[in-house]
Amino acid sequence: MKVFFYTELEEKMMISGLGKAIEHQKRAATQAGITYTTDPDDDYDILHINTWLPKSYLVALRAKLAGKKIVYHAHSTEEDYRDGFILGHQTAWLIHWWLVRCYSLGDIIVTPSPYSSKLLQGYKGLENKQFRVISNGVDTDYFCHDAEKGEAFRKIYGFAPDDKVIMGIGLYIRRKGITDFVELARRFPEYKFIWFGYSSLKAATHDVREAVKNSPANLTWAGYVDKQTIKAAMSGADLFIFPTLEETEGIPVIEACACGQDAIIRDIPAFEGWLEDGKNVYKAKDVDAFEAKIRDFFDGKLPSLKEAALQVAKERDLKLIGSQLRDVYEEVMAMKTDNSQ
Repeated sequence: MKVFFYTELEEKMMISGLGKAIEHQKRAATQAGITYTTDPDDDYDILHINTWLPKSYLVALRAKLAGKKIVYHAHSTEEDYRDGFILGHQTAWLIHWWLVRCYSLGDIIVTPSPYSSKLLQGYKGLENKQFRVISNGVDTDYFCHDAEKGEAFRKIYGFAPDDKVIMGIGLYIRRKGITDFVELARRFPEYKFIWFGYSSLKAATHDVREAVKNSPANLTWAGYVDKQTIKAAMSGADLFIFPTLEETEGIPVIEACACGQDAIIRDIPAFEGWLEDGKNVYKAKDVDAFEAKIRDFFDGKLPSLKEAALQVAKERDLKLIGSQLRDVYEEVMAMKTDNSQ
């Protein structure tokens, strides 16, 4: 059994959460002893596809016509597309139609959370498909608390040992809650804020462009950085804020849990059932609630939840993800071939 991992525009995808998810799949497969290739000229038994761009559809269609088994990894939904870039709301219906067209080629559709699975099963054309839920996972051997790297992070970015540092991660898009993050920095001038991640402001909505351009002096825009820097930041910051409005899972919050970082996250459906308010994270519905939770956290009214958060990461370790992928591959190999579209 050999798996062909296909990712359209892979280099560009690597700067996003999708890129991390794909990297995790490959590492999980290696750890589980699964033979895979990324060469389209190799022979293979199963196509594991992660993208829904035009070439991806054609690759999947050819595989289907050739009688190959297809595992379509559904990282995107209409809901998480809608509040992204310019014209997102106006073109969401088209993305919905196209996602159904792509995902329907899968013999099994894998989603990273029960929430995203439920969403997609509600799309007309996907209601009778086979869905399986597998977390995007985290490498807990790598993402773990490192005090030395945390100190180095503070020195590199000019933070004093006694500064209260609040970090966030995401593209420059409305969906990631970036405007609320800027507003929180404005409300807490006594604290230091830093945002990791980048995408062109030319494609961002007007409110995001204005928020980034007019951000307060206590907010640092770190841009796109490697995972070593993210690990260092999560080891050196005092608090991780994840104000995202929509996710299919949310890899950064799992990494924060793995690094023993306290987190305040948006109270949205994607986090229900595994991230619990007051147990392993704190949750807030809007910017005022975030402000109150931040204030209470630094005033000592909210205890640290690091130990419970670490358990969340352990349950999503790549070693477990690899075993779950193998189960899906074995299941899809046992299915009867279907060449229909």
